[in-house]
Amino acid sequence: MKNVAFHNLGCKVNSYEMDFVQQILREKGYSIVPFGEKADIYIINTCTVTNIADRKSRQMLHRARALNPDALVVAMGCYVQTGQEEALRDDCIDLAIGNNRKRDIVRILEEYLAERDRRKKDPRQEEMPQDKTLGGSTVIDINHTHEYEEMQLTKAAEHTRAYIKIQDGCNQFCSYCVIPYARGRVRSRRREDILREIRGMVEEGYQEVVLTGIHISSYGIDQAEGGTASRGDYQGRSGLIELVEELQRLEGLARIRLGSLEPRIVTEDFASRLAACDKVCPHFHLSLQSGCDATLKRMNRHYTTGEYFQSVGHLRRAFDCPAITTDVIVGFPGETEEEFETCRQFLERINFYEMHIFKYSRRAGTVADRMPDQLTDAVKTSRSALLQQLEKEQSRAFRSRYIGRNVEVLFEEFKEIAGDLWQVGYTRDYVRVALPGTKSLQGRLGQVRIRGFLTDEVLLAEALQL
Repeated sequence: MKNVAFHNLGCKVNSYEMDFVQQILREKGYSIVPFGEKADIYIINTCTVTNIADRKSRQMLHRARALNPDALVVAMGCYVQTGQEEALRDDCIDLAIGNNRKRDIVRILEEYLAERDRRKKDPRQEEMPQDKTLGGSTVIDINHTHEYEEMQLTKAAEHTRAYIKIQDGCNQFCSYCVIPYARGRVRSRRREDILREIRGMVEEGYQEVVLTGIHISSYGIDQAEGGTASRGDYQGRSGLIELVEELQRLEGLARIRLGSLEPRIVTEDFASRLAACDKVCPHFHLSLQSGCDATLKRMNRHYTTGEYFQSVGHLRRAFDCPAITTDVIVGFPGETEEEFETCRQFLERINFYEMHIFKYSRRAGTVADRMPDQLTDAVKTSRSALLQQLEKEQSRAFRSRYIGRNVEVLFEEFKEIAGDLWQVGYTRDYVRVALPGTKSLQGRLGQVRIRGFLTDEVLLAEALQL
């Protein structure tokens, strides 16, 4: 029996795919051990979204080699896909496996190990060749594939909610982003496969699913008449709302949560159809990146702040005070003080529940990396601090509205907070709530009353009906 250790970097899609790889290796008799222990095989699922992500991927690969110099070290995923030549030159990597080949992991490993063992037994044989991709079969031209790599999880890593991957790839080509080159064009999963996986999760006791992917707003556009869309032209062709409506009818499923959405998919019809599905959680992550039209244009985002504001309005008319969250990049090349102030004022106007503030990080190979007027880290840090403070104020104000109210919570875990043990879960709009007590409520829905703040980000509750 071979011991395998895993380390995952990056997004929820990467986490989903890593869970699947662990699942099929376990089914084939491999023993999964914690990363950090001595193992026969180390598999690092890499990320490449920024230069920093590339560096972290390399660091973890070298750490694996240091943990056991005789182990098989496998680099898998986005870093391999976009930096294949660099990966193949790295002496710490034995095997490089790109995207859309992860489900072949068992065959790839066994072929490599069999060849290595054969060469060890025959002294006339040379060392393993430097072809870390087995003749190129493990890193494909991702930009010209139309195949969705089907994976089916039987259990999720989290105990209460299941992340379900519904599509792969992106056609947007934002000027700062390398992901279309790492993940390829939009490829949608068959609806019957999604439903089959979710039915299995419900049977396992999961009450909430989160629909995730690289660009879920584009779900189904590659299957619709007219082919793929390249500039956000998915209105009326995305199959996302039809998928949600079908999940609404699924018996035993309590909550449907959506991953990140593009603003232009949120039309009045889309919002009203979502609101008609009472299992849909009123928590919507609408990607923004900047609240200034000039910056959005340089980013090659395919909407204006006016269109974004309209989309938020559709959601707020359809739902009673939905939680709107977003991502914002500060310090993008060429961002002037006036543009930053325009962005800050727009963020105030929208009044988000949460904002994830990122300082622009250069990524080699992107258009933005070659743009003039790159800003200093000091400027980025200063602007980031201002938006972080705004985010803190808006987030606390949103949470404050729950004090004195009765809400439904899906409990997830025991958590030590301020020296005491609490049962922690989330409301439908993703507000974190803590309840005192030592009896496990993991995976259960319950009614609680919010008494106040336990911390800046966690509300204190008392039980009503559990």
